[in-house]
Amino acid sequence: MTADLSRIFPHLESGPYEITSAGDVRYNCVAWAAGRTEVRRRWWPAPSPFYYWPVEPREETVAGFIKAFGQLGYAVCDTGDLEAGSEKLAIYADDADTPTHMARQLASGQWTSKLGELEDIQHMTLDQLSGSDYGRVVQFLKRKLT
Repeated sequence: MTADLSRIFPHLESGPYEITSAGDVRYNCVAWAAGRTEVRRRWWPAPSPFYYWPVEPREETVAGFIKAFGQLGYAVCDTGDLEAGSEKLAIYADDADTPTHMARQLASGQWTSKLGELEDIQHMTLDQLSGSDYGRVVQFLKRKLT
């Protein structure tokens, strides 16, 4: 599957990455970023019974994602630099600033992402997933680890 990932994400090969689990359609990148895959449900603010979203109204905007993750203890921060005692998230968006993807920082400083219905991966940089499908990172969030 690695060759397929490289076709979908052409910048992926610019740094090391590792597939960490098989594809799974029961959760998505937002649930993965939130660390909420045990319930096996997809998170997205679309008004649909097929998606979970922790706040109302459901807003498919960066501000809506910030509000939703605020419910989980996250606050806006300036960078994705590793900070001891904190967990960070990155929100990707397209050219219209509509969210497209989320990644979670690991204790190593690397990032982990669920690639749609495909695999979960560990990647060195956020730029490895930038491009036409996910756009670019537009916001960082962090919360204190407990």
